[in-house]
Amino acid sequence: MALGTLQNVGPLHGHEIRRIAEVTSVSSWGGVSVGALYRELRTMDEGGLVESVRTEQVGRRPARTVYRITSSGEGELRDLREQAVTQVHHGTDPFGVALLFTRTSELPTLLDLLERRREAVLTMRNDIESESRALREAGQIGPLDAAMFRRRVMQLDADLLWQDELDRTIAETVAAEQLVGEELPTGGTTGPTTEVSP
Repeated sequence: MALGTLQNVGPLHGHEIRRIAEVTSVSSWGGVSVGALYRELRTMDEGGLVESVRTEQVGRRPARTVYRITSSGEGELRDLREQAVTQVHHGTDPFGVALLFTRTSELPTLLDLLERRREAVLTMRNDIESESRALREAGQIGPLDAAMFRRRVMQLDADLLWQDELDRTIAETVAAEQLVGEELPTGGTTGPTTEVSP
């Protein structure tokens, strides 16, 4: 993110890069740790990926170092971009773990939780779409930025469609379990009444 910003915009100090990160909300959707930005800039400076152009100080504010990307930094950026674009990344999935280890008897409760999740996903989807529209109308983002917003909206739309299927699967499973329970004779058992030798 920092190298790409310096390549696209030109020399900047850390606060300006941080503001760009905050405007694009890259920490929430891109996994970028904005809090580590200044440390990363110093590390990249030591590694020759960026270099200090000058130091600026306005009034009593702390002095700010302005960085620019070096030719080594541009090579590193090309490598990082190639990895990011060509490799498919899968992160941790606590939601998947929760589903995998849910007992059948807990499925009615799970349906209630999934409804809350649906509302959260829908809210996130609409917020992202609204933010993208506002940034486009203000001329603050270009076509690639808009495409990334659109990708996230489409991912959330797909998640909602998948959840529709999951809801149907759970409802069918719950109905089947209830049917099996109704078919059992009163006071009956679910297993054999005689011992079976191994």
